[in-house]
Amino acid sequence: MSDSDANKMWGGRFKMSPAEIMERINASIDFDQRLARDDLAGSKAHAAMLAATGIISNGDKAAIYKGLDQVADEIAAGTFQYSRALEDVHMNIESRLQELIGEPAGRLHTARSRNDQVATDFRLYVRGGLDAFVTALAGLQVVLARKARTHAATVMPGFTHLQPAQPVTFGHHLLAYVEMFSRDRGRFQDARVRLNECPLGAAALAGTSFPIDRHATANALGFDRPTANSLDSVSDRDFVLETLAAATICAVHLSRMAEEIVLWVTPQFGFLKLSDRFTTGSSIMPQKRNPDAAELCRAKVGRIAGALNSLVIVMKGLPLAYSKDMQEDKEVAFDAFDSLNLAIAAMTGMVEDMQPQPEAMRKAAGYGYSTATDLADWLVRELKMPFRQAHHVTGSIVALAEKDGVDLAGLPLAAMQSVEPRITDAVFSVLSVENSVASRTSYGGTAPHNVEKSAADWVSRLEKEQQTG
Repeated sequence: MSDSDANKMWGGRFKMSPAEIMERINASIDFDQRLARDDLAGSKAHAAMLAATGIISNGDKAAIYKGLDQVADEIAAGTFQYSRALEDVHMNIESRLQELIGEPAGRLHTARSRNDQVATDFRLYVRGGLDAFVTALAGLQVVLARKARTHAATVMPGFTHLQPAQPVTFGHHLLAYVEMFSRDRGRFQDARVRLNECPLGAAALAGTSFPIDRHATANALGFDRPTANSLDSVSDRDFVLETLAAATICAVHLSRMAEEIVLWVTPQFGFLKLSDRFTTGSSIMPQKRNPDAAELCRAKVGRIAGALNSLVIVMKGLPLAYSKDMQEDKEVAFDAFDSLNLAIAAMTGMVEDMQPQPEAMRKAAGYGYSTATDLADWLVRELKMPFRQAHHVTGSIVALAEKDGVDLAGLPLAAMQSVEPRITDAVFSVLSVENSVASRTSYGGTAPHNVEKSAADWVSRLEKEQQTG
């Protein structure tokens, strides 16, 4: 490219080509070509508005539409030639449009700037990403809820501090993640509401003197309204930050679940099995079955949280309005979106694939005197004992059982009565893990009929949502 051609998109201000290193650091086309579909949509909406307000002719609009459609076809076919010399997706598309239709292409940029153009394109892209997250999470939730319904009465240990605490059911445990992912979906939906304002027409930073109709372009692109302040319109990246923050929380939830899968498929736990579809082998140890999919889901939060942190640092000191620093918003966001979508898909597949091992779960549910709280509750309920006293009595009984190497149900009644004479053999009715979970009937508790109802409600609600779109 000659010096005379190098800056044809810039007009007469620049006479020399940029240094090679300047071109490398300045260009974003290697990654922002992802925005091509959104850029084409924004350009069509802008051209339609310019024609409707008489700023350009209908003939120019028709030529622009025809050219943009051809560009879209070339991009879809993979024949579109991107040039780093043209910096970004906007200039690449405009340059190709000019080659295709000539003079009318030069009128498309009337009353807009790349500043409001990229802000609009990126909002469109992020909005699509938010919708994809909400849909993908619904798919994960329904798989979890179906498995929870199947295992509403499958007893397993509940943990605090990763120590046996009280028996719960596997279905109840899975529904905890359904609730987490429901909050994630809510955060993504809330972010979408705040995002859904259109910057197009804010121009470089101050608006424009042309009689544009910003409400028309906002409506054409599916936004609720135009943004209200031209300075804020081009300098705002809250919509990306908020999405990345919500994505980070969601990735944390996926990571916590992945960690439990990693633990539960070990021989030491043995609660789950994963098939060959979601495990890998070892290059040296032929017996190994490694839960790599879960481990990689666990790791994705590092990249996603890193993207949030990166953009926070980019934005923290920027004066209004646009600065080139903001070009750094896209690569990290694109990577975070890809990572989260992949992690959700992998987790959905693993939940479908996992094979619970009820016998191992049930056996482990009784470890660590996990029905001690049931004993204390029985003392309060039947002997009218204050809970703190019941807690002390139960602790003494646990110490006896531990000394004799038996669980609470295996401790003779006489041994219990040596601590509290009023205890009767009715106490044994609460000491099994099955009776323990069955007794947790409070709203949100682990009683199997609670879990069955909650799981069925979630499945019905999510399936109806999927059917209505």
